[in-house]
Amino acid sequence: MLDPQELNSIIDEVLQGEKDAFRRIIREFGLLLRSYIAAHVHHLDVVDDLAQEVFLAAFRNLRDFRRGDDFGALLRGIARNKVYEHFRASARRHKAMVRFHERVAQLMETKLEESMGRDHSDSIETLLHCIGSLPDRMRRVVRAGLDGDKPVDLAGELKTTVGAVYRLHYRANQILRECMQKVLA
Repeated sequence: MLDPQELNSIIDEVLQGEKDAFRRIIREFGLLLRSYIAAHVHHLDVVDDLAQEVFLAAFRNLRDFRRGDDFGALLRGIARNKVYEHFRASARRHKAMVRFHERVAQLMETKLEESMGRDHSDSIETLLHCIGSLPDRMRRVVRAGLDGDKPVDLAGELKTTVGAVYRLHYRANQILRECMQKVLA
């Protein structure tokens, strides 16, 4: 930990235009600051972003720092405000997304009702027939997609990569589309 005299010396260097000297402050307080933020925010990318914002704010307001005060306390105070701002912004984004989803649901409701009202039994039977004609691995990928299984879990089950699962899914969709067009034509 920097003693007050060293910290004052670094601050003087920064204020005299030696901006790179501030890196010593970042190295000294970085871990403590990130730990403080991580206690409140659990996504590491957000922790890093907020820590960067805190250091930028501290750098911009370095002239106002009262010598002899606890610089770590200053950083924690700025961090506390940045964390609160982050949570407020996240709440606003969440509310906006909820409103967006509600609006989309309203707009799509009539189209969904029309679609559900039609008799699709021939199409469903044809689709089931086409799915049944797929090779086993492709059929498993299609079923996993319908069941909402995660590609990473399916890749582990099939002993393959996630990329291979996506390629199988893409190819299965192509085959199903061709089969449906052929049978329904």
